[in-house]
Amino acid sequence: MAKKYYVVWSGRTTGIFTSWDETKRSVDKFPQAKYKSFTTEAEAKAAFAKSAAASIGTGSNTVSKGSVSKSTVASPSASQSSAKSKHNELESLDIVIYTDGGCEPNPGEAGSGLALYHKGQLTELWYGLYHPKGTNNTAELNALYQALLIAKTKLDAGHKVQIFSDSQYSIKCISEWAYGWKAKGWSRKGGEIANLDIIKLAHGVFDELKDTLKLEHVAAHVGIEGNELADRMSILAITEKNPAFVKYDKPLDLKAILSLRAG
Repeated sequence: MAKKYYVVWSGRTTGIFTSWDETKRSVDKFPQAKYKSFTTEAEAKAAFAKSAAASIGTGSNTVSKGSVSKSTVASPSASQSSAKSKHNELESLDIVIYTDGGCEPNPGEAGSGLALYHKGQLTELWYGLYHPKGTNNTAELNALYQALLIAKTKLDAGHKVQIFSDSQYSIKCISEWAYGWKAKGWSRKGGEIANLDIIKLAHGVFDELKDTLKLEHVAAHVGIEGNELADRMSILAITEKNPAFVKYDKPLDLKAILSLRAG
């Protein structure tokens, strides 16, 4: 069988692969995955340097293996389309922050990341808070807390700010459940409150900002750029084992960043 080269423009990991099994892991069940096979490495490299649309158009294509759909550009669901439409409208806001936490396995090595947009343009990426024995929930809360600290400085400067987290748990912890726990002396009927220290910190900032800050849940891995970037940063924190929370200091090259390992 002739060797094939698989280009993945949009998937859990992007790039050029020579193994179908590796390609499938990247694109199978990944919303709006974009990929195509080529017979030569030169063709694959030339295609990857261009956009997916330039190589495969906007409809179905011919890559098909196993359980992966024949369509290399999966049709988005109504909810995904709605989410993307909504996020396209966020350019009207001054500051939008996406947060994410990762853990491999869970519990295991954990890290946090965020992506910050100003007037719809990506301006900053942050990552870190590595913990060798963390959990996904703690990593999500850490990321949200860091976003709240940034939001406070932006709000104080007169900006309108919205934060998006893909963790319903984190959002509910600091914006709903914390009020009841606090009223009961930071306790609950079910016993100990997990992640209480970071919940207290994040809730304190949220409570101060709640009248001027928008905090909302966003679906994970449905192709929303900010969420994907925050995800890559959380995994980068694990890869680099960085205990501090630092600004990403490399060029903000979207293709390069999105090609980093996904969580």
